[in-house]
Amino acid sequence: MTAQPEVGTATLRHNPLNAVTATVERITYADGRTAVRKQLQSPVDSTGPWAASTDPRHWNYWRRELEAYQDDELRGRLADAGLVLPEAEVEERPDSAVLLMEDIGGTSGTQFSLAEHAALARACGRWQARPAAERPWTSTGFLRNYSTTRDVPWHLMTDDAAWQQPLIRETWSSELREAWTRLLAHRDALLDLVATLPRATCHLDFWVSNVIQRPTGELALFDWSFIGDGALGEDIGNYIPDAVFDLFWPAERLPELADTCIANYLDGLHEAGWRGDPDQVRLAVMASTVKYAWLLPGLLGRASDASHNAYHRQVDSRYLFHQRGQGLAFVADWCAEALSRARR
Repeated sequence: MTAQPEVGTATLRHNPLNAVTATVERITYADGRTAVRKQLQSPVDSTGPWAASTDPRHWNYWRRELEAYQDDELRGRLADAGLVLPEAEVEERPDSAVLLMEDIGGTSGTQFSLAEHAALARACGRWQARPAAERPWTSTGFLRNYSTTRDVPWHLMTDDAAWQQPLIRETWSSELREAWTRLLAHRDALLDLVATLPRATCHLDFWVSNVIQRPTGELALFDWSFIGDGALGEDIGNYIPDAVFDLFWPAERLPELADTCIANYLDGLHEAGWRGDPDQVRLAVMASTVKYAWLLPGLLGRASDASHNAYHRQVDSRYLFHQRGQGLAFVADWCAEALSRARR
């Protein structure tokens, strides 16, 4: 991108647990220009829930982003929908690789208004309205394989002492324990349901921190590590509750965000010529939130910690658990409704 010497680097927020990602940095060059450098690494004694893989269909295949950023068809389809895949140069090494990406400025999705969330959901619908050509490096079975390999203290669901922790007792509704127990009892049924619904090529890490709106209005999407087969609507099912779980949207306005994103996603699908059943899309949005089945017991296990973080920043513990408690209740209701609709 530039032959200028580097004069500074700054580490950018990323998931340090993922064995694929070594570093993510913003580079500043001598002429003032910037770029984002992401170093990927092949599996080397990689174990645990975030282990890297050499299997191109695995949800955490280490080379997937290299393939995505070099895929001209993907770039073109996104552009047709009003979405931007950042330009990137790829440098491959024996057991690692570097992506040098354009540094896109604008408004982060973490600061989006409702109208901006709507615009993104609509563009996503336009992108996913038509089937994409098969790629040998896209993931399959992401929802089940990702969500069932978390390291989770499931036993705390039946631990009365865990539910009596002050932070839990004072911030979560009394009905949440029963609602989440029902969700877990039907977890496999929900995963099976999502697998039967109409398919699309999905981003699969579609959330507010992976999008920037340029001043010109274009919406740039980042972090294509998981792209692959998913249900039509699955990306929206991830986007809505995740905005609340990491405190980028108030839980009190979660129904408003949900209604807006679903309506605009469906509008985007129709604009691009899709003529399927909208009820199946809504079903996928709701049922795919089973992805978060692990989150509640995980929070039970951390409720006694001295401090708490939301997306790598320290936050007020009571506010965090109150917001997440409302989000979890919403997810539990959605999963119950999805099962009820599927049985009709």
